[in-house]
Amino acid sequence: MSSIETPRLRLREWKEPDTQPFVEMNRDERVMEFFPSAMCEKETTAMMGRIIKFFSEHPFGLWAAELKQTNEFIGFVGLSIPSFETDFTPCVEIGWRLAYKHWGYGYAPEAATACLDYGFNVLKLEEIVSFTTVLNLRSINVMKKIGMRFIKEFEHPNIEAGSRLKTHVLYSKNP
Repeated sequence: MSSIETPRLRLREWKEPDTQPFVEMNRDERVMEFFPSAMCEKETTAMMGRIIKFFSEHPFGLWAAELKQTNEFIGFVGLSIPSFETDFTPCVEIGWRLAYKHWGYGYAPEAATACLDYGFNVLKLEEIVSFTTVLNLRSINVMKKIGMRFIKEFEHPNIEAGSRLKTHVLYSKNP
């Protein structure tokens, strides 16, 4: 598995010491505001297992993100393949989730830009998408900062009808 470095961050394989800060991050209501619910420890460790397994099957994934200066785990940024079916799948998605105390420093766009570069220049992908609920203005701003363009709104098939999170935006970028 490859790692990616930016001026301030290292995107790398997951390690056992990442587990507890990942659990704490996924329990944080602020971090999980635009997901159906916060995650318990069991859900987070299962997610971590799926992320690690994905890397064993693909040349990319959701890399653990750490600060180069301190080696502190701050969340994840990377590429994945959405598991739901809709008119734009199958596709490769770029996504990020950072611990709240690391918001506002430009880490998400810095790491996402490096992931886009990896996707286009190393993996030779023709398109990378990103999506979130229409309510998640912070993530939409990251999408714009990294040069993605708005494609459309869509109803996420895995979100229950009537949920405030149902309507999503789809953004895309090509090399």
